[in-house]
Amino acid sequence: MEMEEQYDRIYRYCYYKIQHVALAEDITQETFLHYLEKEKTDVERPLAYLYTIARNLCVDELRKRKIQEALESKIDHFSDTGRDMQSVVTDHIVLQQALQLLTEEERELVILRFVNDVSAADLAVIYGISRFAVYRRVSRTLGKLKRALSETQ
Repeated sequence: MEMEEQYDRIYRYCYYKIQHVALAEDITQETFLHYLEKEKTDVERPLAYLYTIARNLCVDELRKRKIQEALESKIDHFSDTGRDMQSVVTDHIVLQQALQLLTEEERELVILRFVNDVSAADLAVIYGISRFAVYRRVSRTLGKLKRALSETQ
C-alpha cells in the first residue's frame, strides 16, 4: 500500500466529512499516527483499517461540533427570551452535573438520540436490541436525568 496516495485519499475523505481544511488535515495526520502505532501488530486489511480510523475520528469531531452548536443555540435561545448570561451558565452547569450522574452508556444514548437525532430504529441496530428496548432505555434514562435535575434545583 502506497502511503502517499492513501494519505491524499484519506484527506479527501476527511474533508468531505468535515468540510474544514485544517481539521481535515489534523484528522488525516491523526489517522496515520493511529495506523502506524497499530501496524506493528500486522493489520490484516490496512486500507479498511485506515478508513475506519478516519471515520471514527471524523464522527468524534462532528459530535463535538454538534454538541457545541446545540449549546450555542440554547444560549442564543435563552438570550432571546431575556434571560441573563449568568442563569444560562448556571443551567448549563446544573445540566452537566446531572449528566455526570448517568452512566457512560446512558450519556451516549442521550447524545445519540437527542443531540445527533439518531432514530430509535438506528439505535436498536447500534446496540443490538429491539426498538422497544431502546424506547425503554431512553425513557428510563430521561427519568433518571429529570430526577437528578429536580434534586439539584
